[in-house]
Amino acid sequence: MSTGQIFLTEMLGTMMLLLLGCGVVANVILPKTKGFGGGWLLINFGWGLAVFSGVFVAFNSGAHINPAVTLGILANGADEFGPGIEANFGNALIYIAAQMVGAFIGAALAFLTYKKHFDEEAPGPIKLAVFSTGPELRSYTWNLVTEVVGTFVLVFVILQFANWPGDLGPLAAALLVTGIGASLGGPTGYAINPARDLGPRIAHAVLPIRGKGPSDWGYSWVPVVGPIVGGVLAGLVANAIA
Repeated sequence: MSTGQIFLTEMLGTMMLLLLGCGVVANVILPKTKGFGGGWLLINFGWGLAVFSGVFVAFNSGAHINPAVTLGILANGADEFGPGIEANFGNALIYIAAQMVGAFIGAALAFLTYKKHFDEEAPGPIKLAVFSTGPELRSYTWNLVTEVVGTFVLVFVILQFANWPGDLGPLAAALLVTGIGASLGGPTGYAINPARDLGPRIAHAVLPIRGKGPSDWGYSWVPVVGPIVGGVLAGLVANAIA
């Protein structure tokens, strides 16, 4: 794949991830939607299916759709990010840039889809929650630990997929993310993906959302740093037991 093809593929895959992921959150928590009050498990399943769709779209580039996965593969010492794509720092930057752009676009499309519901009266933090994560109990240290653990599980298990003789394809990643959300997502909303949180948070900051309130930049470093640390640790541990 050319550099442009890698960028476009990862961008579109991450865009699909965030369009459907932010979309299911909007459906559950914004006023007067068909899915209003659908609950945490609906959000978990929605995010799992968002990953399922994003992995299919970005399959040719290796379907990272997450900087933590890209950096985890790099830390693991793998030769390739995807078929014929060398795993090196330069290509990692292309992947991460594409993921950030795709995340922003996906979140913006989710906003357009639910524009009339964003116009309804709802607290600013509810509208922010469509775009980015936030802790139920704010403790930066423990929130960081939660994100490190969740992302470690994500990247470590993804790296073990290569050792499995069967082929579940994108379904395996979808089920993994659903499981992480159900088991480990309660404290912080499980970003487990720097692009998933930062791209939409930037979108929230710049989009003309009625009554949106602040974008909680004070917390924004946690769902970026935590997943990066968790992803790199997963790559190193996976390499140590290979």
